[in-house]
Amino acid sequence: MEHLRHLARIERTAIMEFRGREGEDPLATLAELPSIDELVVYELRDEMLEGRGQMAEFALARLAASGTSDEAAVHRSNADQVEFELLREIAANNPELTVAVWLVADRLELQQ
Repeated sequence: MEHLRHLARIERTAIMEFRGREGEDPLATLAELPSIDELVVYELRDEMLEGRGQMAEFALARLAASGTSDEAAVHRSNADQVEFELLREIAANNPELTVAVWLVADRLELQQ
């Protein structure tokens, strides 16, 4: 976990530096960036997708979801549901990331 957090810190710092060089306000950048633990959650999610052989399918669903058609809404819903299930597993297996998991999950549009 500490290794993933270390890598997330490096990534976050690199993003902040890049955006700063592009002229963005550092405070605005800082407010928009995911936390270190959120970046770790994204990495764990991606590792799980890759391990299950679902990374390409998930990426294509997210791409299809970026449109405005009715089919895009279906793809978005399906991808959000898959991601939510992965996030639940991450929270169950990594209690120290629970807050970050729920912050990431809050961005999803889930059907009841």
